[in-house]
Parts: sequence; C-alpha cells; structure tokens
Amino acid sequence: MSSVASVHSLWTAASGAPGKIPAPHIEYAQLSPTLIVLGAAVAGVLIEGFVPRRHRYSSQLLLTVVALAAAFAAVIGLAAGGFGSSKAHLAAMGALAVDGPALFLQGTILLVSLIAVFTFAERRLDPAAHGKRVDSFAAQAAAVPGGAAEQAAVKAGFTTTEVFPILLFAVGGMLVFPAANDLLTLFIALEVFSLPLYILCALARRQRLLSQESAVKYFLLGAFSSAFLLFGVALLYGYAGTVTYAGIAEVVSDGAKQIDPALAGTMGNDVLLLIGAALVLMGLLFKVGAVPFHMWTPDVYQGAPTPVTGFMAAATKVAAFGALLRLLYVALPGLRWDWQPVMWGVAILTMLGGAIVAITQTDIKRLLAYSSIAHAGFILAGVIATSKDGISSVLFYLGAYSFVTLGAFAVVTLVRDAGGEATALSKWAGLGRRSPLVAAVFAVFLLAFAGIPLTSGFAGKFAVFKAAAQSGAGWLVVVGVISSAIAAFFYIRVIVLMFFNEPKADGPTVAVPSPLTSTAIAVGVTATLVLGLAPQYFLDLAGQAGVFVR
Repeated sequence: MSSVASVHSLWTAASGAPGKIPAPHIEYAQLSPTLIVLGAAVAGVLIEGFVPRRHRYSSQLLLTVVALAAAFAAVIGLAAGGFGSSKAHLAAMGALAVDGPALFLQGTILLVSLIAVFTFAERRLDPAAHGKRVDSFAAQAAAVPGGAAEQAAVKAGFTTTEVFPILLFAVGGMLVFPAANDLLTLFIALEVFSLPLYILCALARRQRLLSQESAVKYFLLGAFSSAFLLFGVALLYGYAGTVTYAGIAEVVSDGAKQIDPALAGTMGNDVLLLIGAALVLMGLLFKVGAVPFHMWTPDVYQGAPTPVTGFMAAATKVAAFGALLRLLYVALPGLRWDWQPVMWGVAILTMLGGAIVAITQTDIKRLLAYSSIAHAGFILAGVIATSKDGISSVLFYLGAYSFVTLGAFAVVTLVRDAGGEATALSKWAGLGRRSPLVAAVFAVFLLAFAGIPLTSGFAGKFAVFKAAAQSGAGWLVVVGVISSAIAAFFYIRVIVLMFFNEPKADGPTVAVPSPLTSTAIAVGVTATLVLGLAPQYFLDLAGQAGVFVR
C-alpha cells in the first residue's frame, strides 16, 4: 500500500508541476524527406485495407512514385538551402544529422528506390495467368507454395500490391540509417529497413521455396548481426555513459571527465570500448556484405525476386556505408589506430574473396552477388583513407555503383525461358545474336563493374584508390588493382559467352518489357556513361558534401 501511495504522490506532484518534462524540439521541415516516405508507407497500408483490389495496383504505384519524387525534391530543397554545408546541424534533439553526407546519401537512396519501383511494377514479362497480367511477386504471399489457396489466388488474378508500402518502409529506414547520430537511432533504423527486406525476399512468384529459404537465411543471419550490434551499443554506453556519437568521441579523446555515478565502474574502460566498437562494426559490415560477414549475400541474391535483389544490392549498400562512415569518422576518430588495421584486413579479404569466388559461379545472380562483395572491398579502401577525399570518393562510388547494379538486375529480368528467368550462365550463350541490344546494354554494365575507362566504374575506382594511396594505403591499392584484374576476367567471360558463342536451339528468349523496366535500364545506362565520360561535376558535388557535422 505504501508503494502505491508513493507512486500516487509522485504522479500528483508531476501533474501539479507543469513544464518539468520539456517537450521535444523536432525540426519537421529538415526531416521532411523521411517523414514523406514513412507517411506514404502508412497511407499504402490503408490503401490495402480500404481500396478495392482492382484499383490497388495503380493507386499504390502512383502513391509510391509521387512520395519518392517529393522526398527527393525535399532533399534538393534542403541542399539548396545550405543544410548540406553552412547550415549543417544536428536535428531531432541531436538524434539525426542534417549535413552534406546525409543529404547526398539520402538523395542517392531516393533516386535508386524510384527507379527500383519501376522494376517492381513491371507486369509484361511473365505470360498472363488466366487472362490477367502478373508481376514478379507471389499472387498470395500467405498461401502455401503450390497449394490450393495459391492456385485459387493465381486463377483469380490476385497481385501482392503490399510490396509498395513494404518498400517505402524499407526506404524510410534507409534514409535514417546514414543520418543517425546516436547508437539507438542507428539500431532502430537498422531494424526498420531490415524487417521489410526479409519479407520482400520471400515473395517470388516463381521458385517460391527457394525464395522463402533465402528470406529465412537472411532473417536468421540478420538477427545475429542485429544482436551483435545491440550488444556493442550496450558496451559503448557502459564505456562512455552516452550513446551520442559526439559524447563517445569526447570520452575516447579526453577520457571520462564527468563520471556518471551509475557507470563509475566501467566509464573509460578501454576493454569495453574495443569490444563494443568491434561488435557495432560487425553489425554494419554484415549489411555491407564484407568478408567474413558475407555468407548470406549469394543465397539471398539468388533466391529473392530479381527486382528486390536489384533494390537491395543498390540501396542497402548506400545506407550501410553511410552509417559506417559516420560511425568511424564522427564517433570513433580517436580510435583510428585500432580500427584501421582491422579494416585493412577486412578490405583485402573482401576484394580478393569476392573476385576469386565469382570466377567459379554458374548463375548470373550469384555472380553479381560475389561481384557486389568485391565492390564492398573497393569502397572500404576509400573508408580507410580517413580524409575528406576518402569520404567524397566513397559517396561518388556509391552513387555510381548503385545505378549500374540496378540496371544490371533489370536486364536479368528480361532473359527468360519456360520456368521464368533464365539465370544459369550457360543459357546466356549467344544472347548477343538473339538480342544484340539487350546483350550490348548488359555488356556496358559489366564493363562498368570491371572498371573499364569511360564508364562510371572506372571513375569511382580511380577516386577511391587515389584517396587510399594519398593516405598511405599504397599496398591496399595494389591489392585492389590485382582484385580488379581478377574480376575483369569473369566479366569479360560473360561478354564473350554472349557475343562469341553459338546460341542454343532451346535457349531463352528476351521478353519485351513495358516502359517501366525500359526506363530503369535507360537510366542505368545513362548514369553509367555520364558518370564515366564527365565525372568531374559529380565528384565536385560529392566533395562539397564530404564534411560531417559533429
């Protein structure tokens, strides 16, 4: 009874003393890109609940495109208003940064997502089922694969239009991830964009069991990585007495000046700092797909619906590398001599591992998965540079790589046989004679992946390797060049297979896409060539955006 009375007295005291709990100050205008996307995601859920099924596809597509375009316009408006440079500051009570890197990465994520939506909405590649057009996603996601409920859903012409709000929730989390300025916001953003991706990976119309297997693998390994990250957050809090990046950086550089009595036994303990930083980095390197945290990548890329694979390969890398840069450069710059050697080892393993294992692949989606692992290693070379040029080169590389990746996976959706997409490499033999235009476009993307001059891949690799060399990581650049040479072998091998081998009589056909997929591929080719032929403007843009607010 006494405890109840004391709680009651506390309650009445608090209610009788207004103003004791300050209201949070939120800069809604500066957080508008994220708020627009998450608001549209909620509206998409309501559309699923209240709009008749026959109107959902068009409603969801329109809402998603308008929301992403509006959010991108908001990012441009913030950048034009000086929030990427002179007005850069911490918003939402210090939880989120509004600065150059955050706006650059958010703009890239929104553009990539907007193009990815076109591949999600494609409905002309598969033959019509019972007189109704179908897309890449399961007719009814909750139905047992091959069961009576699924067959009835296909016969009725159902489509899983929920993919659009799920995509928007993932994008909302990705927008927060590189802007997060404290460890709790970082973890929440990670979960907000990871959970929708686990669902999207399980929704393939064809090969349902393989798709669901990939989603389960991604979910289980993702849960482990989230647990490591959260444990690291707890240890860093025990070390610094705060979860803010600036607070951690201050304790790392100056020691614990003001000891929190509750944490007096642990604050300033270097063991907590080193183990906590290592665990948080493990969680981020998993999302990046760096060796040895890459095991999920090939299986998930192969099993997920190809539009989801393209979106995930492009947008997730941008968000994860943005978060990694901010953590290392803002929270842990005083720990540089400890994390740099470790990142050297991870970068070398990632570059060589991705390039060497890709040579043995016989499936085009698995080959692109190992290619993405190798590219994660190249980008890590820029992260290790620990200079302004390193930041800007990573930002440019991420922008260039994301459009090449999206375009390449969009092309993969076009090559089909009776079982759906023909992803076995042997089936791509002679594709250049069957469909010269599609093969030529795919060859452009492969040359960009290989880093051939006059493509965006060359400009990106040159910028990253130059920044690494200037910071004293010359040997890392040597390993990067060797890895690029190894990787070039399997890219050129696919080009030779397409143009110089005889097509098989029972080979796949190239589906004629709607303007949606055509637009996605055209944007990918244009970005690849423009960023390769005239990269200077975009390098300067990335250079101007390369300063973190602290």
